[in-house]
Amino acid sequence: MTTALEAHPIHSWLTDMDGVLVHEEAALPGAPEFIAALQQFGRPFLVLTNNSIFTPRDLRARLARSGIDLPESAIWTSALATARFLAEQQPGSAAYVIGEAGLTSAIHEEGFILADSDVDFVVLGETRTYSFEAITRAIRLIRGGAKFIATNPDVTGPSAEGPLPATGSVAAMITAATGISPYYVGKPNPLMMRTALNRIGGHSENSVMIGDRMDTDVKSGLEAGMRSILVLSGSTQVEEIPRFPYRPTAVLDGIADVVPLVERLTPHEAVELDED
Repeated sequence: MTTALEAHPIHSWLTDMDGVLVHEEAALPGAPEFIAALQQFGRPFLVLTNNSIFTPRDLRARLARSGIDLPESAIWTSALATARFLAEQQPGSAAYVIGEAGLTSAIHEEGFILADSDVDFVVLGETRTYSFEAITRAIRLIRGGAKFIATNPDVTGPSAEGPLPATGSVAAMITAATGISPYYVGKPNPLMMRTALNRIGGHSENSVMIGDRMDTDVKSGLEAGMRSILVLSGSTQVEEIPRFPYRPTAVLDGIADVVPLVERLTPHEAVELDED
């Protein structure tokens, strides 16, 4: 099952967070050991999430409470990827942002001016309380010529009471009112994979993406030219895999099964592959 995955050494690792490392604030079996193995063997890695609400500091604290220890710099969110994308497209511009601290702080730190008029971009992220007034302003700004960007296309998000409307749902409302669809930066856009690899100096041919969703994690990894591991500890069940026209490189029960793969690849092998 992992033969294709082990055809040559893996130098860099990207992994989704929810459904792979944690579930409802609790670490999944093998998650602390996986991160510890990456650190022990000096593997470059990033933990990815489409959630744009929280800052890396918030997410690091959440992971630490579950027993997973990693630095803020090892977390890459759709908010950070969106801010980086905007900075590369039109640095120093003005943006109207709908979102929480994870998004507003990321965009501000990239040198953008946050404003509610005369803006170049309307940036939509996830928030716990979408404001009808804010959505109305976004619609008017987009109709007035502002470019429409959204952090991710997820239509719902989880909560203790059940699904909540998320970025994709609100984006659909704005699109219906303006006739303009947003450019989504987060998964399954492979752009998020590429920005993550650039951040850690990784290359697609010797990197792997681990996730629990075929439609975001595996798809974005594939389109970025990476090998992929689907773990069955989250959203996708094994019987659902044949419904998709593409396949992960390997299917494993959970992140605990990935730990031996990290241990089989010595730092010496990874460095040689990177230098070639």
